[in-house]
Amino acid sequence: MAPFSSSRRGFLAASAGAALVGALGWPEVAGATRGGTSTALSALLVSNDLYASPSPQRVAFVIYRGPTPDSGSTARLGLAPPGAAEGEIVTAVKMSTGLPKGRGVYVVDAVLDRAGTYRGQVLFRGRRLPLAVEVKATADAPVPGGMASRAPSPTAPSPLGVNPICTRQPPCPLHAVSLADVIGTGRPVAVLFATPALCQTRYCGPVLNELLAASVPFQHDVTVVHVEIYQSLTGTQESPTVLAWNIPYEPFFFTVDGGGVIRGRLDSAFGRDEITPLLQALVTPS
Repeated sequence: MAPFSSSRRGFLAASAGAALVGALGWPEVAGATRGGTSTALSALLVSNDLYASPSPQRVAFVIYRGPTPDSGSTARLGLAPPGAAEGEIVTAVKMSTGLPKGRGVYVVDAVLDRAGTYRGQVLFRGRRLPLAVEVKATADAPVPGGMASRAPSPTAPSPLGVNPICTRQPPCPLHAVSLADVIGTGRPVAVLFATPALCQTRYCGPVLNELLAASVPFQHDVTVVHVEIYQSLTGTQESPTVLAWNIPYEPFFFTVDGGGVIRGRLDSAFGRDEITPLLQALVTPS
């Protein structure tokens, strides 16, 4: 499977950003070729459920050199809102812990306060890389501040027609309780929607392993649940929990406080360096 394939709902479609040039006035440098193979740099957005909000959102992107991810340098991102000629340039954080080696994932927190196409430009190795960032009026998946669904999730005694309830090998231990029995009962909950065997981006397995490691210090304070995406290994029908939460692609991670309010979310590519702060926030008095 390619590093990023098309998802069940069009996740990671080809970026329209290649047509955006000159938005922020950075010098453009053409990609070279070596032995007939392109070494041109390109940037690809991996956060695809961005929505109009006055609160900062996690914007994650990947940098490629030809067909190969490139994570060997500092990256900066500028985002020009719809109708604007330029935007503030900020330094992105390179994420590497727990992700497939050399995947080259970079993250910035950005305020996306209006719907439309933001003209993004990534400054990397002295080059300007176009990056189109589509922002919807509303998100598909649940967002922080909203109430979490209390729909049940598959367990061994009650699989809800899902078989297997975990495609990790060996299966993870995060299927002992149903979300219906733990959300809103006073104890914080963390839930990961991911399918290691059928993942569209190959991040699901590494992310689940990262969650297993990151959650150990919180095992007495936070209930952690893993939900598979599909009802079976055919990958044709989503599980009822995925439908209830309206999860558009995988992986997706949420933290939920004891009252059932969503406090944090991560999508696509993330490791314990981002998971741990969200878990810590659940158990830290406000």
